[in-house]
Amino acid sequence: MNASIRVLSRRQLNRATLERQQLLRRKRGAVAELIERLVGLQAQAPLAAYVALWSRLEGFDPAELSELMTTRQVVRAGLLRSTIHLVTAEDCLMMWPLVYPVADRGLRGSFGKQLAGADLEAVVAFGTDLLSRGPYSRSRLRDVLGERWPDWDANAMAYAVSYLAGTVQVTPRGVWGTTGPAALQTIESWLGRAPMADPSIDALVLRYLAAFGPASVTDVQTWSGLTRLREVVDRLRPGLRVYADEDGRELFDVPEGPLPDAETPAPVRFLPEYDNLLLSHADRRRVNPSGRPVPLPPGNGAAIGTVLIDGDYAADWRHHRGADPVLRVTTHRPITAEVQEAIEAEAAELLTLIGSKGTPVVVGA
Repeated sequence: MNASIRVLSRRQLNRATLERQQLLRRKRGAVAELIERLVGLQAQAPLAAYVALWSRLEGFDPAELSELMTTRQVVRAGLLRSTIHLVTAEDCLMMWPLVYPVADRGLRGSFGKQLAGADLEAVVAFGTDLLSRGPYSRSRLRDVLGERWPDWDANAMAYAVSYLAGTVQVTPRGVWGTTGPAALQTIESWLGRAPMADPSIDALVLRYLAAFGPASVTDVQTWSGLTRLREVVDRLRPGLRVYADEDGRELFDVPEGPLPDAETPAPVRFLPEYDNLLLSHADRRRVNPSGRPVPLPPGNGAAIGTVLIDGDYAADWRHHRGADPVLRVTTHRPITAEVQEAIEAEAAELLTLIGSKGTPVVVGA
């Protein structure tokens, strides 16, 4: 390792990432602007983005995000890592052409055998035409495709269309206080504009570094699902700051990327299930030093999640409704009375957000 390269400790990387993710202190600001700055929010669970934004924005009002969704200024679409992300309309149009290879690879890896012998091009073209006219659930899409091509695997064909047609999950799915099926429609028909013809991968990588850096090439690839990004980073290298982690791995950063002091206080924060903070690096020790898996069953995004204590993933939370409601926080390590008090205070605010103010909070191992 070059002796002149500054080495960043795990704790320095932790604080840098938390600062860029707006988790060291809540700030006031527009919801759409934060979604754009973070290059989207993981939104596989339909309400996860609301908890993610509440953790980051002072005075967050779920109605603001709901309005953005119903007016189609932000959308939930299968993008990074082929998982559902909440992004601005402009970012959806920009990102889809870049991540299409990830979707194609994911489809062939998951359904290649089932689709052997099928005319995939014809299936996707037919499905795209259907979804350009209006929303379809995957089960309804499966029925239509199965009727048209009875000799091919209907479920695999439905997934092929959802992977490759470029789709969004339409509202009311994901709108606070409502329910709705996971119904798909094409990006172009929902937004009234075609995806960008030639978006810049360089610009996307720089935005990742601004939101998640300093980071390695493999970190960028893990976040996006894309491969062969070394040549992109090498092309950008002259304009980047270069660091190393404690294991000697090369890290890259935008020139203006903040690097707070390693001892900057990090408050307790509740995150939704699978927040991008926990998923966007190949080496996740900066926020998960124990390497603990996130053993969360699927939820709606506002009933289960993880807890940061001193900047690290150190507890899980779950909101139990019913006759005896409770918000239970399960810690992974011993905590002080001061930390328990902070957890309880933050939990009370979360309960207010999700409409369960006054529910008991139980903290324990």
